[in-house]
Amino acid sequence: MASDTWRFFRAGGFDQVRLETGAELAALGSLDPKLWVALSCPTRGIEFDSGTIDLIDTDGDGHIRAQEIIEAGQWAAGLLNDPEWLVRGTDTLPLSAIEGDILGAAKHILKALGKAEAGEISLSDCVAMREIFAGLPFNGDGIVPPEAAKSESQRQTMQDILDSMEEKNDPPGISQAMIDTFFAEIAAYASWIKAADSAPEILPLAENTEQAAQSWLMLKDKAEDYFRRCRIAEYEPRAALLVNRPEQDFIALASRDLSHADEDIAAFPIAAAAANKPLPLMEAVNPLWMEAASRFHDFAVLPLLGEQASLTERQWRFIASKLQPYENWQSGKPAVSIEKLGKERILALASGDEKSGLDALVMQDMALEPEMKAIASVEKLLRYCRDLSNLANNFVSFRDFYTRRGKAIFQAGTLYLDGRSCELCVSVDDVAKHAALATLSRICLVYCECRRGAEKMTIAAAFTAGDSDQLMTGRNGVFYDRKGLDWDASIIRIIEHPISIGQAFMAPYKTIGKMVGEQIQKIAASRSRAVQESTAKSIIESGKAESKQAFDVGKFAGIFAAIGLAVGAIGTALASVVTGLLGLKFWQLPFALLFLTMAVSGPSMLIAWLKLRQRNLGPILDANGWAINSRAKINIPFGTSLTEMAKLPEGSQRALTDPYAEQKRTWVWYVLAILAGCAALAWVYRH
Repeated sequence: MASDTWRFFRAGGFDQVRLETGAELAALGSLDPKLWVALSCPTRGIEFDSGTIDLIDTDGDGHIRAQEIIEAGQWAAGLLNDPEWLVRGTDTLPLSAIEGDILGAAKHILKALGKAEAGEISLSDCVAMREIFAGLPFNGDGIVPPEAAKSESQRQTMQDILDSMEEKNDPPGISQAMIDTFFAEIAAYASWIKAADSAPEILPLAENTEQAAQSWLMLKDKAEDYFRRCRIAEYEPRAALLVNRPEQDFIALASRDLSHADEDIAAFPIAAAAANKPLPLMEAVNPLWMEAASRFHDFAVLPLLGEQASLTERQWRFIASKLQPYENWQSGKPAVSIEKLGKERILALASGDEKSGLDALVMQDMALEPEMKAIASVEKLLRYCRDLSNLANNFVSFRDFYTRRGKAIFQAGTLYLDGRSCELCVSVDDVAKHAALATLSRICLVYCECRRGAEKMTIAAAFTAGDSDQLMTGRNGVFYDRKGLDWDASIIRIIEHPISIGQAFMAPYKTIGKMVGEQIQKIAASRSRAVQESTAKSIIESGKAESKQAFDVGKFAGIFAAIGLAVGAIGTALASVVTGLLGLKFWQLPFALLFLTMAVSGPSMLIAWLKLRQRNLGPILDANGWAINSRAKINIPFGTSLTEMAKLPEGSQRALTDPYAEQKRTWVWYVLAILAGCAALAWVYRH
């Protein structure tokens, strides 16, 4: 399809491409990317089949990009004799619609399912075949379960691999990579073991060498420290006392509870040092090192030197020379996970030929890989026929959202709250992060935490009709997700923006009314405090505590006077306005009232109108990981349709009698009539 044959429709203040034919989906590569509504969207957090979206996400990075949709359309169209199957939304295809090698795979699936005579194949057929195939020992996925072993020995080796390797498969099985890693570790560890057998000096005490070496290493640093102190004392006799701990350290210890091991005591030398003094092993040893010295005596000194109560430095060096090769050998031990199998099992596996047998099993499984891929390709084609058009019309264009044919893939459900239903709701992971960008949408957003049993989710709902007077943190509603499940919703955050022109019109009057009410309350409260203070003072001074006098109505005359002053001031202001209006000619009155109304509400309405014209869907989706490529506006009429107000159904019968309605106050009408008469007399008098 040439680029000049594309068809567009205008919605949201910009042109969007019409994708209604399979040929248009197949030719998306020729559409200028600047005309795409979105260039990227996340694979999660949207209402779309995860199996299909993961197939389209060929690089597995968790995002769908334009090129991946282009390639999906081209691949699917190339396997169909009529690309119109891509826009029919069906997951069933007649075999006559499939072309190429994949047709043979489709027939093989039907034959394996006992439907060899069927003329069409469905997605459910592919899923059933995949599940059957996956349950077979050999299925082309490169994973061989222990059940596929040809002997008990082979099965045991496979189990050893599964127990040793960190890589896990579901269902359990071994791969070629696991086999290679396992036997590489076996070879390395066996070579390390054999090094000790070929060098007798590594194991001077045979199987007891390990215990001897461990006891020597435990004492090594303290013994070296001891002999250095002795050499210093030999070098300088005056240092004999200084190389040991001073008396003050022992005095400090004496004031403490020494019933438990103490790091301070352990830091003392293993024994008192002196010139040419051997290292004691049985007596006069630091109490916290006595056990280590005894183990060293039993496991190393006795086998190598015989019974010795102490060691000279030369004897210490001799033992070290015998055990150092073992320590060097130990430091070269390979870091492998197969050590848990034990020396005998490792050497047996290293000398055997189990690897070649396991390699053959994997090769046998991989021989079926083409068949497995063919089955997967048929499933992929059917998924694309069912879902690709839907994705394109929620990515390349926002047809579903702007035409209201159905919910867009980014719409999570509907929120019912404050007598309204909000259809523009999106899932949110991080409220603070989302709100930082979403506020640029100029849309009033209400963030709700939704709960259903132990499950929790967070949504952002757009309020685009009505007002925000009763929207406040803590209010509760009900959220219905795309599956029709209901969630308890509670407001946790609100982004304030104008909702409607009507709200802006009433805002100044509500502000004035609130201000007047607050001022009257302040004046009344102030006067009440003054009366209470005066009353309390008079009671204290007179010494009389007569309750009737304390609460006499006359004491509170000032309160009513204050309220009267406030009301009088308001009345005076209103009288001035009315007098000014009465000074006008009859035909001028409507224009004056209109001017007065616009003077009060006009600025608020103008600001709201300008902001409502700037409402943009883009920042809301960008905050969720989308890359919106256009200014997806939400104008006033369209926004009003996204939030429905409560209204009675057509044809409903309504009883207007309210048994709990407030009683009518006829005196109000009398007052209004008197005021109207006075106004009429004033007007006649002036003219």
